[in-house]
Amino acid sequence: MTRIAVVGAGAAGLGAAYALRETDAEVTVFERRESVGGRAATRRRDDCVYDVGANYCKDDDERVSRLVSEELADGLVEAEGPVWTFDADGEISKGRGDDARKWTYREGLASLGERLRDAGGATVRTGTEVTGLAREDDEWRVEYESADDALAAGDARADALVLTPPAPATAYLLDRADWDDPLREDLVEAAADVPYRTLLSVALHYPERTDLPYYGLVNADKDHELGWVSREECKPGHVPDGESLLVVQPSPGWSRHRYDDADDEIAVQAADLTAELLDDPDRYQFDWADVVRWRDALPDGGADARLLGRGERSDLFFAGDWVAGEGRVHAALASGLETGERVAERF
Repeated sequence: MTRIAVVGAGAAGLGAAYALRETDAEVTVFERRESVGGRAATRRRDDCVYDVGANYCKDDDERVSRLVSEELADGLVEAEGPVWTFDADGEISKGRGDDARKWTYREGLASLGERLRDAGGATVRTGTEVTGLAREDDEWRVEYESADDALAAGDARADALVLTPPAPATAYLLDRADWDDPLREDLVEAAADVPYRTLLSVALHYPERTDLPYYGLVNADKDHELGWVSREECKPGHVPDGESLLVVQPSPGWSRHRYDDADDEIAVQAADLTAELLDDPDRYQFDWADVVRWRDALPDGGADARLLGRGERSDLFFAGDWVAGEGRVHAALASGLETGERVAERF
């Protein structure tokens, strides 16, 4: 039986496993976190559900749209309201010409990863970090350490390997891999060269909401200390009636500079910036906040697809938003589906 190892249980890794579901391959997905979905992440507090990584999944890819709206549709909802823009001076403008649907789930965007995992049928080992790779006798050896005492440390053999972590993590794994091939260094360089944004995501809860004509605001000129502000109450089932929960994502520069600050300091500063942008003094005082850190949040470009494709001669495949060159959940999922299909064709 063909054995496929997938590193990473974000949208790309789970998408690759899903594409292999009807093959005879034995597919194992390794994920260092205890949860699946990657940046499609959700938290819950005081009857609120809020998406703290990716804010939603767009329907820009036909295959992804069909999969999400049909097979993975249980609990699917749309964020209600348009996305407007603001500039460096905080001037808010109506619309940005984006009419795509903005999907999440009543229980949060993390449900996308959970549904992909269940539909794909692969063995998904959460809490299991891949610590080393080796190419031996036309096979891949995947070394791992598990938080599960029953698994502990070990290794697995695979006929094909799919790498889906963010580009810096992928470069790190390949740089340390026991693989005597000049291509390895080229692949390390290609992944390491992909620029990444660091982002903080700050949830701010208020006991009362303000009626506003938009769901979210995005900084169009990328020259403001805030990059994104959205209203979780626009997502059905996320926020109790009458309450408000804003998800605020400062700019990458602001996020890098304050990444190691205390949560309460980050929350207060983010609330101040948000109150000024919205011209709403009531937004200075929140009743609780939650801060999530994403060191390697979004790629600002993509790797050389032709170079990455050369890895397939050694049964090495890549998927992810950095492979697609677009930091979006739907792009990561589409990349995973396409990669899984290529693996299936090869084996």
